[in-house]
Amino acid sequence: MTATTDSMVQIPAGEFAMGSNEFYPDEAPVRRVAVEGFSIDAHHVTNDEFSDFIDATGYVTMAERAPEPELYPGAKAEDLVPGSLVFTMSDGPVDLRNYGNWWRWTRGAQWRNPTGPESTLDGLSDHPVVHVAYEDVISYLDWAGGALVSEAEWEFAARGGLDEKRFVWGDDDPQESEPVANTWQGRFPYENTEVDGFTRTSPVGTFPPNGYGLYDMAGNVWEWTNDWYTDKPGTLVENSCCAPVDPRGGREEDSLDPNQPETPIPRKVIKGGSHLCTPQYCYRYRPAARQPQMLDTSTSHLGFRRIVR
Repeated sequence: MTATTDSMVQIPAGEFAMGSNEFYPDEAPVRRVAVEGFSIDAHHVTNDEFSDFIDATGYVTMAERAPEPELYPGAKAEDLVPGSLVFTMSDGPVDLRNYGNWWRWTRGAQWRNPTGPESTLDGLSDHPVVHVAYEDVISYLDWAGGALVSEAEWEFAARGGLDEKRFVWGDDDPQESEPVANTWQGRFPYENTEVDGFTRTSPVGTFPPNGYGLYDMAGNVWEWTNDWYTDKPGTLVENSCCAPVDPRGGREEDSLDPNQPETPIPRKVIKGGSHLCTPQYCYRYRPAARQPQMLDTSTSHLGFRRIVR
């Protein structure tokens, strides 16, 4: 299959202020960068679209395969089974420093069964596909055509022409009272008041697009980028005399998590936040926000979209 542009938006070349000095350390410093023009999907790749890929190729996602024992030294054999990470609401207040209080490795969780083996995609055909690891995304793109966006390209597109703004819609945050994106309202992770109408994912295009006509550049699900993660992104451009064009991320070897030396798995940058983001814990439904994600890891709140350069 080759890439089509029917549902894609043309983004013009331009320069912008990337990052933020206001929130998390790995977003700083603000630096001027430039990108060439490109086309990008107006919305996340959906379950229907991913299903077409699976039907055409017979591809088996990483969540459907048993993990390789050599990559997880010390893991029990009974734990090395197909599955993925699923958000599970807690019964009450928990220590927000421990994400294990709401994330569960769930046997049988995969893109077709997003909350576990008993779940289905009924009613979710136009929701973002989730439980896709990096290898799955690249395999889809090899079939569909196009590529995976860089962090700079993604952030430029997400801002929709609003340079130096906190959010994709401006500086004010209406998410607790009049939501314009799918994020968490209520007390995380045990109470979601659903002011935005959703506890988990929402259909693509539910909320207003940004200035470039792109949907869900804030919330709903996180998005893979093709840049290796570094917690000091300013070092990538600090010696530039002018705004660098199309900067890329750090080095693969530097993306390893120093807190998990026993599992040396490289990490990519993910962007956009998700339906689980909230000012109480993960204030990351902002264009400058970013997180690392291990290549092998899939979750119930992570998807992707294509670009064509």
